Amino acid sequence: MTHEVVRGVAWPYPGNRFPEHLGVIVQRTVLEGTESARSVVHDAEGDWLVSDDVNDPNGNAVLVCMEHLVAADGTIVELAAMPPGTGAWRPNPGEPWRLRQHTYADA
Repeated sequence: MTHEVVRGVAWPYPGNRFPEHLGVIVQRTVLEGTESARSVVHDAEGDWLVSDDVNDPNGNAVLVCMEHLVAADGTIVELAAMPPGTGAWRPNPGEPWRLRQHTYADA
């Protein structure tokens, strides 16, 4: 079964819950479960990005629905209230998420 992946959903989300089929760019290592999510970014443009914060994500990321990641790691659900321009990091799985302002490094 396939369904549309949606992006550009206005924030804040009703009930601080991720909208159904919300798209997220995720590093393959996190999606495949070989590494845990250690970095979740809700960038200023409203896009969501999830990485393992260990391996280089360039060329190793795909677009999926956020609900797949939440099903694999329930701690991500609490980040739906995170406003655009914010990132959450944790050194290791099981540790609390730490929020801070997110900006892209100048190229």
